[in-house]
Amino acid sequence: MMRPFASVALAALMVAACSGEADAPETVEVPIGEAAPAESAGAEDIPVATDGATPNEERVATLGLLNKRNNLSEDIEIKPGETREIGPVRITLASCERTAAWEMPQETGAFVQVDIIDRGQSEHARVFSGWLFKESPSLNVVEHPIYDVWVKDCAMSWPGE
Repeated sequence: MMRPFASVALAALMVAACSGEADAPETVEVPIGEAAPAESAGAEDIPVATDGATPNEERVATLGLLNKRNNLSEDIEIKPGETREIGPVRITLASCERTAAWEMPQETGAFVQVDIIDRGQSEHARVFSGWLFKESPSLNVVEHPIYDVWVKDCAMSWPGE
């Protein structure tokens, strides 16, 4: 059973959506590694959920890299903004996050870009760009016949931990 306020709010949202009166929010494209412009609409009204948390540039992600040909795996510690080259694999970390200790469910993720230079090629080719999650490795998968990359940890802290 819905509360009276919730049903009124739901009805108002449905009417606004049907009448086309709701304005679409302005979309601002921001390249990885750059801050959003301060003059973007409503940016000052958005609370920053990471107040007191470890700043992004001080976090350290631990990623696993597996070579399926010879079954060798390697742990890679990397900070946001860094790029590591391990053999033909180049990994760039844009960000890593983990939920605060008091939030459920607990999740750890990292936004990574994986470039691989294949035999006979002169340049790296991007094989993956996106978020990888420790608790849901099948959600986004680095699809490559030889190499696999996954998130092991994101070292950061929250106030009160």
